Amino acid sequence: MTTEFNELLPVPPSGKTQIWIVGQRDEVLHLINEFTVKRIATDRSKFTPLVPAPFAAGQYMTVLVR
Repeated sequence: MTTEFNELLPVPPSGKTQIWIVGQRDEVLHLINEFTVKRIATDRSKFTPLVPAPFAAGQYMTVLVR
């Protein structure tokens, strides 16, 4: 789907959507970069800081707020 179709979609009134990314540190950083390049996220500042995942040993997480 191109961005021109996204502009036609109504914005849900329920608030902001969160996308949680959990995985190995390098994988999470790669996805942050990929989301930025593919313009899923307009800016890297839309992601929360990378933190250790409390529910998975050795894994990290970030949240994209859209």
